[in-house]
Amino acid sequence: MAIQRMDNVLIVVDDLEAVIAFFVEIGMELESKGPLEWRGAERVIGLDEVRQDIAMLRVPDGHGRVELAKFHRPTAIAPEPKDAPANTLGLRRIMFAVDDVEDVVARLRVHGAEMVGEIVQYENIYRLCYICGPEGIIVGLAEQLG
Repeated sequence: MAIQRMDNVLIVVDDLEAVIAFFVEIGMELESKGPLEWRGAERVIGLDEVRQDIAMLRVPDGHGRVELAKFHRPTAIAPEPKDAPANTLGLRRIMFAVDDVEDVVARLRVHGAEMVGEIVQYENIYRLCYICGPEGIIVGLAEQLG
């Protein structure tokens, strides 16, 4: 049996609108947004009496998605430490290929995003950076050269 595709990555957020705006500014498209009304979700995630809003964003080519969830009940739990460094175990970032790293960084700064390090060039292949967006979400940006 083989994997067919990676469907999506889930990010639990507190400010759904701010995080949607951040990902839309990167270039993702809002596919859907609203309350999750399917009671089967409680059985899937192992929580009772769930009330949440979700948003699904897709990359323009349609081959990847980010799902955002805002839990109203039960209340979301904040991880520790809040600003974990890059070598912390677990999911650290999502990386996107972009046309122009500097342009995307400038547009994301309007949304309060901050650079984690700096824009660097990897050989003659990529210009790369990490940027920290709303709620500490780390996004990697890769601009292919040539």
